[in-house]
Amino acid sequence: MSQPKTHNNHILIVDDDEALSELIRSFLTSNGFDVRVVGDGAKAVGLIEAEPPRLIVLDLMLPGIDGLSVCRQVRQYYDGPILMLTALADDIDEVTGLEVGADDYLAKPIRPRVLLARIRALLRRADGVADDQTAPRCIEAGPLNIDRGAREVRSDGVLVDLTAAEFELLWLLALECGHVVSREHLHDKTLHTIYDGLDRTIDLRVSRLRRKIGDDPKQPQKIKTVRGRGYLLVDR
Repeated sequence: MSQPKTHNNHILIVDDDEALSELIRSFLTSNGFDVRVVGDGAKAVGLIEAEPPRLIVLDLMLPGIDGLSVCRQVRQYYDGPILMLTALADDIDEVTGLEVGADDYLAKPIRPRVLLARIRALLRRADGVADDQTAPRCIEAGPLNIDRGAREVRSDGVLVDLTAAEFELLWLLALECGHVVSREHLHDKTLHTIYDGLDRTIDLRVSRLRRKIGDDPKQPQKIKTVRGRGYLLVDR
C-alpha cells in the first residue's frame, strides 16, 4: 500500500440510510470532524481513491456494490481505519468484515457516543499514539520483529501487511511476550469499551493476525490460546 496517511479530520460515511447518516454527520460535526456522506458503494470507491479521508464509516448493506466489496477494493490503496456498520446480528458478517480489512465493527442501532468512542480509538491507533511512552521501540519474538516507531512487522525478514488495529493487538501481546494477556485487557486497550464476556472481536482479530504472521490457526505456535485466561505471544 503506497498511499500516505491523511492528517485531517475528514470522515467519510458510506450509508444509504439518509436519516441515520444525517444523525451521525451532525453528531460528529459537533465533535470537531469534517464529515462527508455518500450513499452508493461505487461512488464511494472512486471518492476514497481521489480524496482519501482520515477514517471511513462503512455500512455493510449498500446499493450497487456492498460494503464488503467496497472494503476489499479500497484496501488496495487505502491504509486508513475502516469502521463497518451492519443491521445483521450474524457472526459470519463480522468475520467476513474483518477478513476483508475492516478495523472495527459496530452493529445497528448505532449509539452516537459509542460510535464516537470507537472512531477516536481507531484514530489514536492510526496516528501511532502509545499509552506508554517508555515502552521499547522494537520487540523481537522468535521470527517476528515488531517496530512501533515505523509501525511495521516483519516475519523472518518479510514485511507483514497489518491494519492499524492488528498492529495494535500484536504490539500489546509483544509488550507481555512470554506471558498471558487477558481478553479483558486486549479489549479495553483496543476497543475502549467494557468487555461483556461474549464479544468475539478479539478472538476474530487474533485468528486473522495468526494467518497474516504465518501461524497455523488450528495448531498455533506463535500466538497461543490459554483457555479461560487469554493469549500469549511465544518469545522464541
